[in-house]
Amino acid sequence: MKIMSFNTQHCLNFLEQKIDYECMANAILKCRADIVGLNEMYGISKNASENSQELGEQVKILSRLTGLKHHYFARAITDLPWGDYGNGFISKYKIVSSETIMIPDPIEKSSDGHYETRCILKVVLENGLTVLVTHFGLCPDEQENAVKTVLENVKSEKCILMGDFNVAPDNPLLKPIYERMKDTAILFNEEKLSWPSDKPKMKIDYIFVSPDIEIVNADIPELVASDHRPHLTEIKY
Repeated sequence: MKIMSFNTQHCLNFLEQKIDYECMANAILKCRADIVGLNEMYGISKNASENSQELGEQVKILSRLTGLKHHYFARAITDLPWGDYGNGFISKYKIVSSETIMIPDPIEKSSDGHYETRCILKVVLENGLTVLVTHFGLCPDEQENAVKTVLENVKSEKCILMGDFNVAPDNPLLKPIYERMKDTAILFNEEKLSWPSDKPKMKIDYIFVSPDIEIVNADIPELVASDHRPHLTEIKY
């Protein structure tokens, strides 16, 4: 089974700086993924203006273009003028159940940085796998809340966690996740970075799996579509 984590930056072609669904779909097809966790996706909002409708239902559009016909959109931010915003999932496998789990915003902000409400997309597939797709905030207190919420929802068996965590692999915040799950990047044969896609300087995208899942291979290909390179892994379970 081939897994892909992909922050699409709302399907913005990084080189041409325009919304480009074909570019994102071709990147997914090139990676031959069976399931894809998507970050920074727009969905239709009842308050979206007419000229922003091209941004709507992005998950559904990529599902159609890639042939991964099962899909789910998890709203983190709702009713923006240009649509709802959050995480997405497209899959070869039927989705048995789906849920949007909100990551609590910090009660008192401890940083002057940019704060943004985040969520975890949670689906259970027909093959029994539980998949969590998330996108951590930029500020440490947001990230602490994200880790806590993730740990409350990961399963000890047949579980995949992926997304843009906005922290480097050596960040102590990730230690509780490393203790519960396996980082598929352990199979990299050399250092591989994911952002920015043209000349990456850091790895902030991840795919973790529960201990019972066998990691066959993993990669971050030199693929420039959005501002992030995709993270790939193949598993057996």
